[in-house]
Amino acid sequence: MPHESGVSFLKRVRELWPDPVRMIISGYSEPEDIIAGLNEAGIYQYITKPWQPDQLVETVKDAVQLYRLQKETETAGVDVKATSGHIKKLVSVKRGVAKQLYDFDRIVHSTESPMHAVIELGRRAADYDISVLITGESGTGKELLARVIHYGSARANKAFVVENCGALPDELLESALFGCKKGAFTGAYQDRIGLFEVADGGTIFLDEIGETSPAFQVKLLRVLQESKIRPLGAQRVRKVDVRVVAATNRDLEAEVEAGRFRRDLYYRLAAFPVHMPALRERPMDIPLIAEGVLSAVKSSFNRPNLRFARSVSSPPSRRQVVSGQGPSCFIMAKAAMPTMAPRPATK
Repeated sequence: MPHESGVSFLKRVRELWPDPVRMIISGYSEPEDIIAGLNEAGIYQYITKPWQPDQLVETVKDAVQLYRLQKETETAGVDVKATSGHIKKLVSVKRGVAKQLYDFDRIVHSTESPMHAVIELGRRAADYDISVLITGESGTGKELLARVIHYGSARANKAFVVENCGALPDELLESALFGCKKGAFTGAYQDRIGLFEVADGGTIFLDEIGETSPAFQVKLLRVLQESKIRPLGAQRVRKVDVRVVAATNRDLEAEVEAGRFRRDLYYRLAAFPVHMPALRERPMDIPLIAEGVLSAVKSSFNRPNLRFARSVSSPPSRRQVVSGQGPSCFIMAKAAMPTMAPRPATK
C-alpha cells in the first residue's frame, strides 16, 4: 500500500475494530517484521511469500473458526464473567463434541482399505502414553489422525495444541513452544506462555517436524528427555506433562542418515510410528469419501437434489473432491486426507 505498511494498517484496524481476526501476506520474512506484526497489530497469522493456495485456504478456515469461537464466548456474556464453573462447563461441552467428531469409527474407509490397518495402529497408539510419529505426503490427514488419537486417549479431557514447525524461524519457534520473558529478544514486548505449557496434561502436535534446524532439535530433545521447559530469558525451568505427536512428509530415516536430523531425537519421536497412505493407494475409498462429502454439502447448502456431475475431464485429487476445484465437479475434497463421517444428530 502506498505510504503505509500492512502492519501499520492492521495496527489501526486493531484500534478501531478489535474483533476481526487479522492476517497478512507479506514478502518481508525477517524475524523483526514478523514479531512486530504479531505483537503490535495482533496479527493471527503472518504468511510469507511465496504462499501456497491450499495452505492459505486452511489458514482462513482456522481464522473463521477462531472468530466464531470468540463470538460464542461473547454470547455467554455476564454468566461467563461471573462464574468459572460456567466456563468449565462450556469447555467440557466443547470437548465432548470434539470427542464425538474425532473418533476412529468415523474415519471413512472400506474394509479392504489400507486405512483399516492405520486405524488399528491409531487405536493402539491412543492406549499407550508415548510419542507418536505420523508420516505421509502432504494432505493425507496427519493432523486429523493426531486429533483422533488424542481424543481416544486418557488425555482427551485436556488440551490439544498445534504448531507448524516449518512456518517460523528458530527463535520464534522456541518462543512459541517454550515461552519467553519480556525483553528476551528483539520484539519480545511481553511475557509469553509457550504451547508446551498450554498443553500441559494434554497433547501437542508438532507438524512439519522434519523442517526444524539441528540447533532447535537439540533444544526439543532436551525437553522430551526431561519433561521440562525453560522460557527464553527465564532462569527457572517449568515441569510439563505433555504427550508429543509429530508429523512430517519427509523420510526422516533418510534425513538421519544424511545428518540433517538427529538420530536420538528421531527415536524419541518415533516411539510409535504410523504411516498415512496417499489417496492413490486407497482408490476403494473414493466412492465412500465422495458420498460423504456430497451428503455434507447437501445439508450445509440445503440442496437435497444435488448430484455429482456425470463425468469429468480428468480425475480429481481428494483435496479437489472437497474444495470444489474440478472442472465439472461442484464437490471436491481435501487431497488424501481421510474424511470423517457426518456426526449423528443429537436430540
